[in-house]
Amino acid sequence: MGANKSRPHVLVLPEDKANLQVANGFHLEVPWNRQRQMQVLREAGGWNQVIELFESVHATEMHRNDNRFMVLLIDLDGRPERLANARARIPENLNQRVFILGAWTEPEALRPELGTYEAIGAAMARSCREGADGIWQHHLLHHNMHEVERLLERVRPILFPPN
Repeated sequence: MGANKSRPHVLVLPEDKANLQVANGFHLEVPWNRQRQMQVLREAGGWNQVIELFESVHATEMHRNDNRFMVLLIDLDGRPERLANARARIPENLNQRVFILGAWTEPEALRPELGTYEAIGAAMARSCREGADGIWQHHLLHHNMHEVERLLERVRPILFPPN
């Protein structure tokens, strides 16, 4: 089911099947009355395809709809320049509504310590809901801390509003 576009909503664009499963685990932790405010899209097929799809389709849609936020899930494969390259391709006027997250290497490397992809996504959601660092302190996720802080400020009220 698609997100309710007339209200603030979050689209998640995953690079691959592993990131898709992480996003689905996160989505399952969103309260039922807020689940239509988040939509996990089909995997793009690679980190560069995520960026290209964002540039060719989603940036235009975001310009048309100020209610839309995007999370781009990419594997960094241990390459800091990949994150810098991806950030540089986000239009400046959309920077406050686009977030780039991902494992330092790849999600598969998280599984031995953190469990299934869905469990990883669920732990990320709980951390977001509680406003805690939690799972983001893991050495393969710690580089996301700045993005997570921004995400908590902008996206948490949409998916996990205060009671």
